[in-house]
Amino acid sequence: MDALLTAQRQDEIFDVVNDRDEVTGQATRREVHKQKLRHRSIHAIVFGSDGRVFLQKRSMLKDSSPGRWDASCSGHLNSGEDYDTAVVRELEEEIGLTVSEASGLERLFKLEAGVETGWEFVWIYRLKSDGPFVLHPAEIERGDWFTTEEVTRGMAQRPKEFTKPFRVIWARVMAGGE
Repeated sequence: MDALLTAQRQDEIFDVVNDRDEVTGQATRREVHKQKLRHRSIHAIVFGSDGRVFLQKRSMLKDSSPGRWDASCSGHLNSGEDYDTAVVRELEEEIGLTVSEASGLERLFKLEAGVETGWEFVWIYRLKSDGPFVLHPAEIERGDWFTTEEVTRGMAQRPKEFTKPFRVIWARVMAGGE
């Protein structure tokens, strides 16, 4: 299948980690998700200079939460990759954003692996950019800018339109939970 039309490869290799986020082995994406093994991911939230947030609507080709709104960028760590390297790679792959020092990429907080995160340890990052973004068509159906109030109201009124991890992340971001 054409790489542009593939949202993910089931044979990707992820690091499997224990409850302290220490690598204990490797497994394929398929095995990790099917067996609910702990693994790692990142989410990046991009704020524009006007304070609005850019969100992505996940492609219907995605194997989890297709068609739901999510952070500006989200993705798994490849085997052997660290969180900071993964967020830079994912920002480039998903939304075409090359991160520089001027973007002010910063770590906000880390979520523990559990049911709400799909058994992923997740580092959350924030950065400022006004785009333009080049969205990966197999990963992202579309993207849009929202005020923080619009996101919060949308989650309250239509929670199922947002991914479960992003609902947890957003509540903590809005509570200043760094």
